[in-house]
Amino acid sequence: MYIEIDFNSDEAIYMQLRNQIILGIATERFREGDMLPSVRQLAENIGINMHTVNKAYTVLKQEGYVKVDRRKGATIAIDADKMQALNDVRKELQVTLAKASCKNISREEVHALIDEIYEDYGKGMND
Repeated sequence: MYIEIDFNSDEAIYMQLRNQIILGIATERFREGDMLPSVRQLAENIGINMHTVNKAYTVLKQEGYVKVDRRKGATIAIDADKMQALNDVRKELQVTLAKASCKNISREEVHALIDEIYEDYGKGMND
């Protein structure tokens, strides 16, 4: 598993790890049912504290991206609750689009960015 962490970033390491795993799911590097490395193994591979990996896995579990079993470890398990996911995305987009509006970024420019980003993910995201 390749995870890229920027140790000079202001973003917390556990959030970077969380985001990298979410991006991996979106780009199909990780699929439903895939096992993630153990907390200890991933911490050693990246060179970070085990508690940091555990925190990232906990957040991913709370957000519905992974299922954690004490015996089997963490596996990719996408939350089937699409309505909740849509509500979460709506809340995040409201702030992002407000920022874009304040910077005079047009609707067309936002749509072009969304299309460009979705091209990277390409799994079942039909118009």
